[in-house]
Amino acid sequence: MNEAFRLIGTPRFGGILVVSDHASNRVPDDIALGIDPALLDLHIAVDIGVGAIGELMAQRTGIAAFQGNISRLVCDLNREPHAPGVIPIASDGHAIPGNALDEAAHAARLARFHDPYHDALAALLVACPPSLILSLHSFTPELESHPDQRRPWQVGVLYNEDDRAARIAIPLLEAEGLVVGDQQPYSGKLLNYTMNRHAEADGRPYLGIEIRQDQIGDAGGQAVWAERLTRIANRVALEIGGNDPSCN
Repeated sequence: MNEAFRLIGTPRFGGILVVSDHASNRVPDDIALGIDPALLDLHIAVDIGVGAIGELMAQRTGIAAFQGNISRLVCDLNREPHAPGVIPIASDGHAIPGNALDEAAHAARLARFHDPYHDALAALLVACPPSLILSLHSFTPELESHPDQRRPWQVGVLYNEDDRAARIAIPLLEAEGLVVGDQQPYSGKLLNYTMNRHAEADGRPYLGIEIRQDQIGDAGGQAVWAERLTRIANRVALEIGGNDPSCN
């Protein structure tokens, strides 16, 4: 396990790789964000539930999980390296004073976390290409800064230009009796950096999933969604092109 990422399970050629940029709320001991520690348990610091779902899915043969190993408040791995929010100075109305960095410190933070995360993911995809990348995130039922804007979708499917997997997955999720957002609660055309870089740029099929956090805030919900996403991801992978269970 690296400081910036961790790999769970054994990647397989033609298998499924679950990628979760925001799976951890860890803040290294030598970084002081200057915030109430209670904020680290909220959505501004971590995609609640996705780390556990990735671990459960990676127990299945043919599935591995690649996860960010630091809080998105330390470095947001799903943002362009030059985006203002890659090292956020505020999130959902909360100031992050420890992230008011000078240019050298900002560059050092990116070199420490952002670069190795994306370098490792790129290398993994070349060494053992999956048949499908499952990009897994979660979202809060409402933002503190906009409590009037409810988010009724239990799950959202996000994509940029490549909607091959989305078109297969949306009806499968709806068949589970779920309220499914197509490019909701926000558009994958706006926030899709990791998949733009590692999937869209090379034509790799991917499925971008956002689960509402009240669905997966406990072990029971996480188990339900891990089983559901395993079934659906395998179905999507097969429909897109099949898979090969071996890895050389």
